[in-house]
Amino acid sequence: MSRFKNIHEYERDLDGGGLSIGIVMSRFNPDVVEGLLAACVAELTRLGVSANAIEIATVPGALEIPLALQNMAQSDRFDALIALGAVIRGETYHFEVVSNDSCRGVQEVQLDIGIPIANGILTCENDEQAHARTRQKGGDCAQVAVEMANLLRAVGDRAQ
Repeated sequence: MSRFKNIHEYERDLDGGGLSIGIVMSRFNPDVVEGLLAACVAELTRLGVSANAIEIATVPGALEIPLALQNMAQSDRFDALIALGAVIRGETYHFEVVSNDSCRGVQEVQLDIGIPIANGILTCENDEQAHARTRQKGGDCAQVAVEMANLLRAVGDRAQ
């Protein structure tokens, strides 16, 4: 239902039924990332995504996430992808490099290939901050993936 007369407006659609979702998860900071994954998978299944329609690939760290996402996106098997990782500030400039380049890489894959990617790579100052964000961010990523997959499908359907 549009807020404006005679203007088509796409409604938010969080029905995950029939969707195939790929997840790429970093193994670095495993306690944080496992929390992200648990919250994400729980929300995906709550939204109706079938467990056998979810695939999880793990990579060593956040910088490896974009390449795995790219490979999954090019497979044409997924309606949306999710990136999960945790970059926690240390004492060197490495934090900025990993944070910026991993997020940039995720965005480039999304735009180059045209598949929605929910970015759940946390960039935090410390472990406490990272742990506090896992449940919310994991669930948010699931919702973003489902909503964007459905939006792109609806736009495509309308164009036909």
